[in-house]
Formats: sequence, structure tokens, C-alpha cells
Amino acid sequence: MPGQGSASWGKGMKACLLQAPAPIETNPLNFTDVAVPRPGRGEILVRVRACGVCRTDLHVVEGELPPRKSPIIPGHQIVGVVEENGADAHRFSKGVRVGIAWLHRTDGTCEYCRAGAENLCDHPSFTGYTVDGGYAEYVVADEDFVYPIPAGFADEHAAPLLCAGIIGFRSLRLSGIKEGGRLGLYGFGAAAHVAIQVARHWGAEVYASTRDARHQQLALELGAKWTGDTFAEPPVKLDAVIIFAPAGEIVPSI
Repeated sequence: MPGQGSASWGKGMKACLLQAPAPIETNPLNFTDVAVPRPGRGEILVRVRACGVCRTDLHVVEGELPPRKSPIIPGHQIVGVVEENGADAHRFSKGVRVGIAWLHRTDGTCEYCRAGAENLCDHPSFTGYTVDGGYAEYVVADEDFVYPIPAGFADEHAAPLLCAGIIGFRSLRLSGIKEGGRLGLYGFGAAAHVAIQVARHWGAEVYASTRDARHQQLALELGAKWTGDTFAEPPVKLDAVIIFAPAGEIVPSI
């Protein structure tokens, strides 16, 4: 969803507001006027240029995730331009293009944050779920959880990298796959379709297991050496496996 123009204090902005969760077929998002947010200490105001749609956004809209803020503006794959810095926010200059992802802020004090595993924080807040997100003309974010976006990416190409890209790349790093290694991907959705491209660039062979024939075909088009059903046996022993699908029934079969 694109944002246009410059912030005008005292005026509103357009946003897709979720008053209460409901089936998506009932059009629960209300395209309406809301107040332009103001950045607090350590925060920046971003003028939204693009915001992707994630399955998690659908979970929020339909109530599969219990409401944490109501009403809420969903959206957490955000690319935009810095419009204003709040107090003590100096990391980005006005006009710089940035990305905003799902993790809005962590407490910084729990055992996970102290160990450098802030993705497991005990008391996190989330963009588009516990704080307003990017289905709007403007959004506020903590500057410590904002990414600079390289010039080589178009807005609409960078946005999915802020969710599927983060998940896929982190999974690849944790897998330890090396050049010439054989990597298995179980499930082939958004994160896997990004991960396979990086894995192939690294020189790994990829074996994709997914029940959807369309996803099997996409995996082949993106360079998979083999595809099969979720429970099909790959033709070779694998060096590493990433499970993007629900894992309960898959893990014992590996």
C-alpha cells in the first residue's frame, strides 16, 4: 500500500484500520482517516512507500492471533522514507529509505535479549499487531529495529525481504549448509522461495518437499535438483534440512 505526500501535523492520514477481527471475506479493514502518529524518544516517523501482505497479517485480521491492540493498523513488511526523527533518534537522516519488519521492539533486559537472542524476547512488541503497522501513509518505528534498504532493490521487491527474507536467510545460516552440500526444504512458501535462491547462489543442491504441485514446480524453476511430496524420500542423504512447514509429523520422518 503506497503512501503519498508529506506529513502535515494536525491533519489526518489514510489507513486501513481493523476495528475488530472478522473473516477477510467480510472486508473488516476500513479505509479511513486517522491521526498522523508522532515519533517518541528513539523513534522515527516513516512515510510508507510500500507494504507487503503476509500470512500473519491475515491471522491478525481474522483473529487467529488474539487481539493485542484494538483498533489496529496491520502490516509489517514496510518500505518507506524517513520523514522525522524523534528525540535522541540520530541513526537515520530525513529522506533515507528504510525497512520496518515484524519485530517492533524488545525489552532488552530478559535472559534472551542479554544472550543476543532477541527474537525470543519475553516481552516483545510487534509491528501491525501490538503497535500500528504499515497499511497507512505513515508509521512510527524504533530506530534500533529499522533497516537501511540498498538502492538496488525496488520498494515492492524489498518489502517481502523484511519477513520471508529474514526468516529464510536466518534459517540458512543456522543450517550450516556449505557449498556443494545437499539442503532439504520442507514446505515451499514465501520464506523457502527466497532461501532457495540464496542456497543456489552459495552452490548448494536443494531438495524441496511440499504437497502443493504448484510449489513443486516453482522449486524446480528456482533451481531445485529434486521435488516431491512432503513425506516422499529424497533420492540422496541430506546434509541439512530446514522445516518451513508445520513440523509435528515431519520431524520423525527425517
